[in-house]
Amino acid sequence: MEDDWIQISQLNDFIFCPASIYFHNLYGRQAVLTYQSPDQLKGTAAHSAIDQRRYSTHKNILQSLFVESSTYGLIGKIDLFDSSTKTLIERKKQIKTIYDGYIFQIYGQYFCMIEMGFQVDHLQLYSLDDHRKYDISLPKDDQPMFQKFEQLLKEMRQFSLSSFKQQNQKKCLHCIYEPACDRSLL
Repeated sequence: MEDDWIQISQLNDFIFCPASIYFHNLYGRQAVLTYQSPDQLKGTAAHSAIDQRRYSTHKNILQSLFVESSTYGLIGKIDLFDSSTKTLIERKKQIKTIYDGYIFQIYGQYFCMIEMGFQVDHLQLYSLDDHRKYDISLPKDDQPMFQKFEQLLKEMRQFSLSSFKQQNQKKCLHCIYEPACDRSLL
């Protein structure tokens, strides 16, 4: 395993556009108002209860726990883990489509939790806007998705920004970094 750790939150970002991670790191130290879209600002605000551990006072609910996996070279935070039901929950502001990146994020959290000694029996995405829950299969129960997860980690470690060319104009259209990007298709 190489020494380069991957942030769990970047799994979905990489699928959207690998260059966005570069720009996020570049702008990351600036005020979010200078680079986040209104939808992203709403998502950040909705997530604040988790980040500040104000979501629940129940002792069976772990919130915003730092996790890591040396096996996969992943670090990050979980949103929620209900120790009474052994359910790992990733919250999103609004879920219209369950993207592979959402699943890969919760897979990353799952593998970190397992490696840290937790028993995780259920994975779930939760949509804050409409309070809908989406059960996600464990990696062992969805081999094709698990293989895609491992392939993504490999691609992230081998990625070179200098040789990247975006192929999907729709991604550029919805990217907050598009005005600064020299790889934009717009």
